[in-house]
Amino acid sequence: MAELRQFKLPDVGEGLTEGEILSWLVAVGDTVTVNQPLCEVETAKAAVELPSPFAGTVTELLFDAGTTVDVGAPIITIDVGGGAAPAPAAEAPAAEGTGSGLIGETNANGRTAVLVGYGPRSTEAKRRPRRGQPVEAAAVRATAPQVLPEADYGSGGDRPPLLATAPDATVKPVRHGGLEAARAAEAAAARRPADPAASASSATAGRGALRPLAKPPVRKYAKELGIDLTTVRGTGEGGVITRADVDAALAPPAEPQVAGSGDTRIPIKGVRKHTAAAMVASAFTAPHVTEFLTVDVTRTMKLRERLTTRPELAGVKISPLLFVAKALLLAAKRHPMVNSSWDEAAQEIVVHGAVNLGIAAATPRGLIVPNVKDAGRLSLAELAGALSELTETARAGKTQPAEMTGGTITITNVGVFGVDTGTPILNPGESAILAFGAVRQMPWVHKGKVVPRQVTQLALSFDHRIVDGELGSRFLADVGALLHDPGTALTF
Repeated sequence: MAELRQFKLPDVGEGLTEGEILSWLVAVGDTVTVNQPLCEVETAKAAVELPSPFAGTVTELLFDAGTTVDVGAPIITIDVGGGAAPAPAAEAPAAEGTGSGLIGETNANGRTAVLVGYGPRSTEAKRRPRRGQPVEAAAVRATAPQVLPEADYGSGGDRPPLLATAPDATVKPVRHGGLEAARAAEAAAARRPADPAASASSATAGRGALRPLAKPPVRKYAKELGIDLTTVRGTGEGGVITRADVDAALAPPAEPQVAGSGDTRIPIKGVRKHTAAAMVASAFTAPHVTEFLTVDVTRTMKLRERLTTRPELAGVKISPLLFVAKALLLAAKRHPMVNSSWDEAAQEIVVHGAVNLGIAAATPRGLIVPNVKDAGRLSLAELAGALSELTETARAGKTQPAEMTGGTITITNVGVFGVDTGTPILNPGESAILAFGAVRQMPWVHKGKVVPRQVTQLALSFDHRIVDGELGSRFLADVGALLHDPGTALTF
């Protein structure tokens, strides 16, 4: 017997709201096992494979590759029963007195068939008639739904959205206990013949036509401007027309943009969409300050040459970035406030115990910032291996969401592009980011003489709510001192 299960797109990242299906790894008719990859999905920062939670046969792929899907939406249907589909409901023998049992059909007892059973019984409330009141009138009062005053509909943030139809003055959509009356009202409106003359007369009466959903102040505002609310599309909750919708209807329509010769429009999605939102949020939330420092790193570069010949470091990539990362970790240990974040909700500064070092990496899908967890505990060789693995995984597009969350401080290596420096924007949730420029041979005053030296530039951007100018300057100076003379590390 067939048992169909649908797999919904999960939140594979921190706060993920949507993902793009890059490719399907299975097809209709394939047999899958638990944890077998079903598809590759691009989240806000990476491409990940989604494993199957079920074992069975694929019966339907609900979205094509290249489609952006909201989190929580079903993307695939799997038959976990391993049998044939059940026979149609129409072929099953109907119980006596219950009708055919089709969904939506009303049986002889007045009950409507739903997915399981026949739904609630149709009962009428009975109450004792008031003294001196006819029994018939009391029955009508008992069965009529309670209707709230018209001005009370939709007024207030806790009200449910209005229903779009109110076919009669005596039958209004109501909340909670009047749900059946509201459904009957909409059904009556749907059965009304589409007669223009009748519609016009109904609209004049104010009850028979579709009534735009808007609060009284908005209706008054639209009336003063001469805007017909029936022509306005509501963008509020439940389709309610807002003041902004009225203003938009008043404004002249914007002329469509015509792409010029050779222009290309690229959809904003995936990594690019997330990066744009994060950078805008960071730039307009944290007050950025950037300081610059030019450093003679000749001694560090000579140390690099010596370390590459050591047997214990054979096969380890000793790059200039490695020394910058180690210098930053030592300086952060001396100045722990730099390794912190601002908690707006709690109105607290969170000083992190571990340094999760982020490395900005350029990938074919855009900029991502994976991080090395608790990088301060690693030796130089271990840090070198972690940085190499991190960047290779990022460029291959295989970085997992967990590797891009929880970062506390970041390095961006703009020097690999031949750039000297820049003003980096903070990674959201962090208080500092260090830009490392290109290492160049430049004329430098050394021991009273102008000689060629290996020189680089550092730029430190920090959140001025957390890091004062003095702290930022001392931190940057310590990083520079460690790169100028690696032996200084012995004093830290």
